[in-house]
Amino acid sequence: MKIPKEELITILAAFNPWWRKESFQDLPTWKRAAFHELSDWVVNPPVHRAIMLSGPRQVGKTTLLLQTIEQLIKNGVPPANILYATFDHPIFKLAGLEAVLEAWRELEPKTGDIEYLFLDEAQFIKNFGTWVKHQVDFFKHKRIVFTGSAMPLINSGEESGVGRWHTLQISTLSFYEFLQIKKIAFLNIPKINQLEDLFTYSTTEFYKITKATQDLIGHFHEYLVRGGFPQTALVDNVSQAQRLLREDIIDKVLKRDMTALFGVRRVLELEQTFIYLCMHDGGIQDLQTLSSNLGITKNTVQNFINLLEATHLLYRLPPFGYGKEILRARYKLYLADPAISPAILMKGKAILEDSKALGNSVETAVFSHVKAHSATNHARFSYWRDAKNKELDLIIEISEKLIPLEVKYQSQITCKDVQGLVNFCKSKNSIKYGYVITQSAQDIGVLDVSLSSTQIMRIPAAILCYWLGESEILQKSIFVNS
Repeated sequence: MKIPKEELITILAAFNPWWRKESFQDLPTWKRAAFHELSDWVVNPPVHRAIMLSGPRQVGKTTLLLQTIEQLIKNGVPPANILYATFDHPIFKLAGLEAVLEAWRELEPKTGDIEYLFLDEAQFIKNFGTWVKHQVDFFKHKRIVFTGSAMPLINSGEESGVGRWHTLQISTLSFYEFLQIKKIAFLNIPKINQLEDLFTYSTTEFYKITKATQDLIGHFHEYLVRGGFPQTALVDNVSQAQRLLREDIIDKVLKRDMTALFGVRRVLELEQTFIYLCMHDGGIQDLQTLSSNLGITKNTVQNFINLLEATHLLYRLPPFGYGKEILRARYKLYLADPAISPAILMKGKAILEDSKALGNSVETAVFSHVKAHSATNHARFSYWRDAKNKELDLIIEISEKLIPLEVKYQSQITCKDVQGLVNFCKSKNSIKYGYVITQSAQDIGVLDVSLSSTQIMRIPAAILCYWLGESEILQKSIFVNS
């Protein structure tokens, strides 16, 4: 649609205050772990590719873009060569990308070799995948960063983007980042290099961890009900935080994005499916049960699950194995953040009084932390279940190394409570260490199990999630040698 250029220029100027040498307003000084990787790719890209920031709505992708722009200007990049535009804005969406770029260069002529384009909510740009491919192939002086809360172009029939963009998966805030954004500091938390080091710890060292964990547990429970979304983390009232999160998901993702981007018309059925999944967070995907309970065909349910995954509200965890043995196996389904379920179901803090719901929430938190922490190690994640339905929650595979984790958010863990973990370790002679994630601050240390080749360590969930988030900021892994 033809938009008057004067109107485009006025809106562009408002979004790009650095052209007028104005300072950034209300931009957080604290940086998320993803900032460092994004900055490295923008300043010194290892290969010539565009960069896609992919993740749920309201997770902080725009803040990451603006912080990167601020860093570029501090590094001496001419402000005129930096463009930010969000295509969630109705005028930009109507005008189209080329008109925005033309207005930019009419207002701010190029003054150097490299141009930096930061394009927010790029899923609303027509034929965007083809445009990016063309720009990367023929314009080496352009560095393009774009975001998407839902990117249908990645899986669409457009020309392939393989080799044209590098994807940075932006997860919700880790527990460590949640404390940082709320300015809650814990200077007495013991540092850890690798989880394996715990097997050599003394009683005194375990006591220090227990003491630190006692201070963390209350904040960890607050994290579970507020979630890892920067905006809701800072809201004073938990009920208001959950209401904002519920509105963002139901109104903006399910009702708007799904309709605009994927052509979904049966929004009520989609919403019912999502609510059902919120009630069974961390459950195994059973299309027949879902179909029967909701009165929706299995094909429709599967399509809804695919769409929820495309909008980063849902993650699928495959069963352990390779080839034919997992072709017909069922996936486990996890929500993107532990606070989504209580927000959608309007539970407030009641989840903390429901042991089953609390356990599911902690399992979701542990999975999301491990997934974000291990993203740069090209880890593979899966779950395992034996013939007697004894289940192991999570298996991490890094460099042919298997690391099993079982989440049991309860007190006084015994060998019987982790039979799935024990059975898996028995079936794999190569596993040296396994972990069970517990609730109590006192429940830390080696678990006495009848395994000749594997040792099992109990770790409270609050301290594990803290360590995972902290090590992500430090850009090191606690699962393998960095």
